[in-house]
Amino acid sequence: MRGMRRLAALVGAAALLAVLPGNARAAEPKFSGTTAIGTHNAYEKTKYTYFAQALDSGASLLELDVYADTLSRRWRVSHSNPLGNDNNCEAAKTPGELYSKSRNQDLGSCLDNMAAWNQLHPDHPPIVVKVELKVGFNDRAGLGPDEFDTLVAQKLGGSVYRPADLLGGTYSTLDAAAKADAWPTRDSLRGKFLFDLIPGTVEQANPFDSYWTDEEYGDHLRDLAAAGRISAAQAFPAVLGAANGDPRTSRYDASIRPWFVFFDGDAATYVNNGYDTSFYSSNHYVLITTDAHNVSPAISSTNPTDAEVAARLALLAKHHASLITSDWAAKPASVLSSVTPRG
Repeated sequence: MRGMRRLAALVGAAALLAVLPGNARAAEPKFSGTTAIGTHNAYEKTKYTYFAQALDSGASLLELDVYADTLSRRWRVSHSNPLGNDNNCEAAKTPGELYSKSRNQDLGSCLDNMAAWNQLHPDHPPIVVKVELKVGFNDRAGLGPDEFDTLVAQKLGGSVYRPADLLGGTYSTLDAAAKADAWPTRDSLRGKFLFDLIPGTVEQANPFDSYWTDEEYGDHLRDLAAAGRISAAQAFPAVLGAANGDPRTSRYDASIRPWFVFFDGDAATYVNNGYDTSFYSSNHYVLITTDAHNVSPAISSTNPTDAEVAARLALLAKHHASLITSDWAAKPASVLSSVTPRG
């Protein structure tokens, strides 16, 4: 009888351990519950010889600067040349062509490189592709949100995590899905790219352009959802600029505010000014904090020590960032691939 009671106690203890978090196996972290590292302007040849090397770097975010070239009706990838390409994307469409072809290609080739690289690394962790549309969209020239979606879908197909995937056929807006923490786990996002779009510096300085990338793509998402075509959308628009509180209320019409769940702002502005960033993690929004090196005390923008990067990642995770970015391309993959719990 004593042996039976002991066996029953052991079975009960095992059952208890099975349901207690942190015992037999920790729960897989959701995409919304982690903080990772990204590389600013990863298309620049001074950072990586080929864009495939940027993908190899382990960084969880890679940034592209894209111009809508209305003369050629092509998407140019460059820092300052709106009519030409100046980048490390190569004319490579297959895995065997990577790291060897001519560079300075357009956005389509950058996407081709990603597709070819994805074949070599189908189990890679999720990578956010941050696209700054330097002069914005130009729908009249055939370079609008629809055309952007079509190009991404044609090149990358099912390897893109889309707004429709977050909605999951359950939620009516991205805001509702994010607040319900409908984000998948990082493991289930392996092999996926997520695109987020921000207005560009030229667009913002243009006195004749008040309809920027973020608002235009927000309208696009709203209208696609209303038409039952949200599955066509390939990207998430981001609210640009650090703010204390919800920046959507003062920037957008109420009809598109629920379509913004990505936010992008200067890390030092958030932290050094003491902004309450818990708003982002409590609602499971994606917060990208840029120029992470400038948070006090400032560290190198190009090649800080591994310990400094780890400390900065931990600090900004505490401040609820999802992704932190800088020009740390010189760091090894063991550093750039670092992921830590958020908040």
